[in-house]
Amino acid sequence: MTQKLTFCVYCGSGHGHDEAYTAAAWQLGRAMAEADIGLVYGGGAIGLMGTVARSVLDHGGHVTGIIPDFLQAKERLIADAQETIIVPDMHTRKKLMFDKADAFIALPGGIGTLEELVEQLTWAQLGRHTKPILMADIKNFWKPLLVLLEHMREAGFIRPGLEVRYLVAEKIEDTVPMLLKALSRAGEPALSDGELLDRF
Repeated sequence: MTQKLTFCVYCGSGHGHDEAYTAAAWQLGRAMAEADIGLVYGGGAIGLMGTVARSVLDHGGHVTGIIPDFLQAKERLIADAQETIIVPDMHTRKKLMFDKADAFIALPGGIGTLEELVEQLTWAQLGRHTKPILMADIKNFWKPLLVLLEHMREAGFIRPGLEVRYLVAEKIEDTVPMLLKALSRAGEPALSDGELLDRF
């Protein structure tokens, strides 16, 4: 029996000012559940975190929440998640989320979401993993980061051989198909940044 795929979703514990962010989180959760893809996430019931998890559950999918004990009261738990793991600190949370994920999706969020995304980009750049990383660029949310990454390349700080590989989905409905395609290509020769984006 083939093991079910699991996507780790990084996103905000708030909703942001644009309803499009919440709508995208709900749509992503539904798409994952319908594709029989499990969710691993930060464990909270609030903000976009709660929205994507609630959507996965409401559409019959599997949810694993991982939350530090000190955040239980603040971010609350979804009681009917199939698996909730309480950990002692943020480092353990991030490590477990990584271990349980086949791919990573960054929805809009704050500094914590940015930190989690950049950590995965860094680990991939250093050759510590080859799991696909995708930014869901809802209403150009991630455009400033994409501009900064290009600036780093132009300034010579992202050098040949140390490319930062990622996918960008401008429409949330493209997220799951793009990651499934990337996973199906596992084992193929590595692509450069531009080639990776051009082929999806």
